[in-house]
Amino acid sequence: MKRICIKLTFLLVLGASIAAMAGTDQKKPADAAADAPIPAPVSNDQYQIGKDDILSISVWREPELTRLVAVRSDGKISLPLVGEMDAAGKTPLALQNDLAKLLDQYMKSPVVSVAVQDARSQRFSIIGEVMRPGFYPLVKPLTVLDALALAGGFREFAKTEKMFVLRIGPDGVRHKIAVSYKKILSAKGATQNVELEYRDTLVVP
Repeated sequence: MKRICIKLTFLLVLGASIAAMAGTDQKKPADAAADAPIPAPVSNDQYQIGKDDILSISVWREPELTRLVAVRSDGKISLPLVGEMDAAGKTPLALQNDLAKLLDQYMKSPVVSVAVQDARSQRFSIIGEVMRPGFYPLVKPLTVLDALALAGGFREFAKTEKMFVLRIGPDGVRHKIAVSYKKILSAKGATQNVELEYRDTLVVP
């Protein structure tokens, strides 16, 4: 009787272990997306600052000058001592150097750091049946295929032949550009692999 109990206990423990292992291997799409790598941060020597961007400005040993600053609609920012200065159109590194030169009038050898906290001006969005929908910075030329890779690929029931890009034209009207994943992968599908622009939205039904 004792041996039977021991065997039953062993089988129950073994079964629980197998179930636990199966549960960790078979992740839901949402869980897999959470484990996927996060896109690289904005580069300080490539990204051009634009209107509505949120900048993180830090001056070593000067806490009153260390803050988050929004780029205004006129492309300027405002800081103590410095006042107003142009930011739009510059890279974070260029703005960092300009700030250091201006602050050099008030302190000895200021150490300034500028980073893009939230790239709101130069980004596009992906919505629908992809693993990681959301906003992404557009710091270099990206195509539809590049965007899909950033978003972790399709979910199981994505309608890959009915994708489209929503683009705001110069007239302020949204235009719909149809995209077929099958055609993109074909030898003659170069025109389907649309290069994305700022404020574009890639829709994957």
